Amino acid sequence: MSTFAESSQRPIDRWFASYSGDHRNATNQSIHVVAVPAILWSVIALLWCIPAPGTYFRPGAWAALAMFAALLFYYRASRKLGFGMLVQFVVLSLIAHWIAQGFGITVLLYTAIAVFVVAWIAQFIGHKIEGKKPSFLTDLTYLLIGPAWVLSKLYRKFGWSY
Repeated sequence: MSTFAESSQRPIDRWFASYSGDHRNATNQSIHVVAVPAILWSVIALLWCIPAPGTYFRPGAWAALAMFAALLFYYRASRKLGFGMLVQFVVLSLIAHWIAQGFGITVLLYTAIAVFVVAWIAQFIGHKIEGKKPSFLTDLTYLLIGPAWVLSKLYRKFGWSY
């Protein structure tokens, strides 16, 4: 039976509490602080490389659509986290755009694949150290919770509420 305090928590607080339970080891947390944003960037960059229908090539269209959908989730969970994720999406998109414009879409694609693979390997090493399986293996929503959890750690470091 849940207590009043548990039932009065916002859903995002329950998500973070559950996610934190799978990420107690300091080494695993440090790996996540680096690897989760790297994975987020790589997914944005991979989506950036997919041609949009009806055009020869419109970089970023699928990435923008995915980021908008994710922002709806984050904003609904917490306006302050939603704003922080918006800032993060803008920065990560600018990096993808810069690489695509400066070095070409093929370089962006191969870089994104490499970052994606290396960051996921790091994540699994962190979970091996932790001795717990990744949260997303129980619920895919945790793929969205991870980036917000990392951002919430930054918020707490600065004394900001979310």
